[in-house]
Amino acid sequence: MARARLHPTLLAIAFGTLTALGACRTDNVGSPANALSFESALNTTPSGMEYASSSYAAAASDSGMPWGGPRRGGPGGPGAGGLMGGGLDGHFLGTFTPGRGPGRGPFGIHIDSTCVFAAGAGELTCGPNTRNGLTVTTIYTITSTAGAAQSKIDTLTTNAVRSRTTVSGTTTRSRDGSVTATVSSRSDRTVTGLAPSSTERTVNGTSFGTESASGTNRDGNKFTATRTAADTTVGLVIPISATSTTYPKAGTVTRVMSATTTLEGSATKSTSRREVLTYDGTATAKLIITENGTTKNCTVALPRGRPSCS
Repeated sequence: MARARLHPTLLAIAFGTLTALGACRTDNVGSPANALSFESALNTTPSGMEYASSSYAAAASDSGMPWGGPRRGGPGGPGAGGLMGGGLDGHFLGTFTPGRGPGRGPFGIHIDSTCVFAAGAGELTCGPNTRNGLTVTTIYTITSTAGAAQSKIDTLTTNAVRSRTTVSGTTTRSRDGSVTATVSSRSDRTVTGLAPSSTERTVNGTSFGTESASGTNRDGNKFTATRTAADTTVGLVIPISATSTTYPKAGTVTRVMSATTTLEGSATKSTSRREVLTYDGTATAKLIITENGTTKNCTVALPRGRPSCS
């Protein structure tokens, strides 16, 4: 009886399929690092930065908690195609409640009535307060349109507020694994043009945060991780309207994040990203992203836009 012969094309397909299956098995057996996602480390800021003043939009669900570590089936890179650190705070896009005066409009200021004023220093101190194991203190310097120090916000005469926040302590995460992190964050932001007669506001500021974590992710893998985030806002100018939201017409925002993670039994992995947004008065902000040494030019539609990269 004649032996059936497999057509050469079908033979090649069968060989390729078996090779691919073998590669998949090799990648996932005895090497958990290959099956886990590390990219999500840049999707949120270091814990505690949500209490500071920055351009990052911290997720409320992750408030005060450290990153849960690399895991199977985790989200992809920054914002799954968006901006890192939870995205861009709405004030930098133009998604805020419109209005005039210190408490409304872009970068409106709200200060707790329990804060204590030191007349000699001209400073209003709020805290220290403890939140999720972290100690938070904010010092405000409030000045009028005439440049005089004020003990509280005056809805008619306050024109500028400088806020300096520090965050430090140890916090934990237990909802998906068990993680403990030591964190330290700080920010320094000044907003001018808060007086009701102002036609625009100007924002300048910096922030920096670190998180050193160790524990077990929800897949049961032990890991250690260090994450940092920082940003600098220079000359951000936003027109004021009593009836509608507006977006920045000038200024730059530079954001940088990095993460170094070691999974038990695997090599250390590192990732970094830099985002520079430039506003020029149009409804499109320019965005330059540099990730692990590779740069691409993008744009962000205002308001509520996501990055579009060429």
